[in-house]
Amino acid sequence: MEDATIAVIDEAATATPHTALGTAARGFCGRIGTIAVEADHNGVPALEIERRLLELGFVEGATVEVLHEGPLGRDPIAVRVNNTTIALRRREAMAILVI
Repeated sequence: MEDATIAVIDEAATATPHTALGTAARGFCGRIGTIAVEADHNGVPALEIERRLLELGFVEGATVEVLHEGPLGRDPIAVRVNNTTIALRRREAMAILVI
C-alpha cells in the first residue's frame, strides 16, 4: 500500500486579515468581511445589535469608507456604506470586521 500524502493548510497563513472598523482611521476604504458582535452592550443583546447593523446595510462584501471621527478621535464616527452615510458609536463599529 502506498503512503498517502496529507496536505495540511495553516489557517493563520491563508486567512484574510480583518480589521475592526472601529479602529480604522478617517479615509479608510475597504470591504466588510463579517459582523462579529461578541457581547451585549449596555443591556442590548448581541443579536439585536447584529440585526441592526445588517438592516443598516453592513453586509458581507459591502464597500465601506470612514468619513469622519468625533472630536479627538472619539464617538461618533461617520461611515459610508454603499453610498449611504451612517453615524455609529465606535463600540458598534468594533463588531464590523473589514478587509
